[in-house]
Amino acid sequence: MGRVTAPNPVIPVPPADLPGTLGALRAAGHQYRTVKQELRDNLIARMRSGEPRFPGIVGYDDSVLPEVERALLAGHDMVLLGERGQGKTRLIRALGGLLDEWTPVIAGSVLNEHPMHPLTPASRAQVAEAGDDLPVGWLHRSMRYGEKLATPDTSVGDLIGDVDPIRIAQGRTLGDPETIHFGLVPRTNRGIFAVNELPDLAERIQVALLNVLEERDIQVRGYQLRLPLDLLLVASANPEDYTNRGRIITPLKDRFGAEIRTHYPVDLELELALIRQEADLVADVPEHVLEVLARFARAVRESPSVDPRSGVSARFAIAAAETVAGAALRRAGLLAAVGTPEDRPEAAVARVGDAVSVTSTLRGKVEFESGEEGREIEILAHLLRTATAETFRAHLAGLDLSGFTALVDDGAAIETGELVSSAELLRQVGTVPGLAKVLDRLGLGDAPTPEEAAAAVEFVLEGLHLTRRLGKDVTDSGRTVYGGRG
Repeated sequence: MGRVTAPNPVIPVPPADLPGTLGALRAAGHQYRTVKQELRDNLIARMRSGEPRFPGIVGYDDSVLPEVERALLAGHDMVLLGERGQGKTRLIRALGGLLDEWTPVIAGSVLNEHPMHPLTPASRAQVAEAGDDLPVGWLHRSMRYGEKLATPDTSVGDLIGDVDPIRIAQGRTLGDPETIHFGLVPRTNRGIFAVNELPDLAERIQVALLNVLEERDIQVRGYQLRLPLDLLLVASANPEDYTNRGRIITPLKDRFGAEIRTHYPVDLELELALIRQEADLVADVPEHVLEVLARFARAVRESPSVDPRSGVSARFAIAAAETVAGAALRRAGLLAAVGTPEDRPEAAVARVGDAVSVTSTLRGKVEFESGEEGREIEILAHLLRTATAETFRAHLAGLDLSGFTALVDDGAAIETGELVSSAELLRQVGTVPGLAKVLDRLGLGDAPTPEEAAAAVEFVLEGLHLTRRLGKDVTDSGRTVYGGRG
């Protein structure tokens, strides 16, 4: 799983030593293979070499990827079923990495026709006339992937093609393939074509894909073109749409050779690995803070107050980590404006208190049950506190933290908050017995920066509050005050 990014728009330049004519291609020993044969051969080669087969895909090694590999080896078109944010599109795009880096095409062919396997009458005539002198172009695998997000306004012309009235006006007959402006599917011939959110495609448009999947030909405006398209067709769908609403027509479901269920990360470590890989962090976020956010995302996903049919996207945890990093960077910037000359600049290091802001900024990513209207932030705040307490117990259970509780035993208070500097927080606590062991348990090392030490101190204070060993108040100015239990 992972964040979906658009394919690289830069068109690679083919190496100069690739054959430039059909004769040179034959002399080099090139053999024509279908796309599915190509994918099968390259997948087996990577299996034998131990090379990563789907780099960047996290959490599917023992579940989804073996099913995908079996489908590819069997030569099956496939549909991936899963809730939002499970990395379906990312996985589909990763399939393109199994194609040959460069493949020969008839120069100028709209359908990426292979020089040894021309499809259209015009290309066959061109090969017959030029023979071994036929110019050969080379197509990079990044250009052999096509994708369409299914929307209600998608037309047959978009996917398959339509008659070009300008070419008809130029005198070509209606049955001439040269009169057709081909759609996305045939233009991805000899590649991989993906239809995202297939159930959203109107049923009458889904019919247009039937021949593509089974007979491998296409129909445009009532006459049939015998163009044996060579491609792998992959679709994604939400299982709620796919199985319950019946919005994918039965003949189309029957034509997919494999139906594969995706899922969210099955354990905490995979959730953390996904956040580390995908989050674009503008500040340092300590591991214990990332773990709080990972536990938070999993708690939201499992909450009975959240609609399980819509799911909670992996993007939720990723966005939470980026938001917390943004809060840390904001603190560093604002403190620089009010700092005194003797103060060192505040480095941007996130604290657990920075996570409070995600309950409001990310609530739009969660679909709640209808009975929870108006309680969304309250529910998220409770789940965040639960995640923080679980992380606190996981790392600091059994540790003597009496040095921290002793700080407020005499009625003193410790203030922290969004705009409290690390130096100010550390001055308040002074030398605390047990802090070194806390830093070690949190993986912050023997010589943490003041910002890392402050992040650890705030985590301990919040954990002690959540386990009812410290009191806590929030002032009108937004500062958090930890004191005795009253």
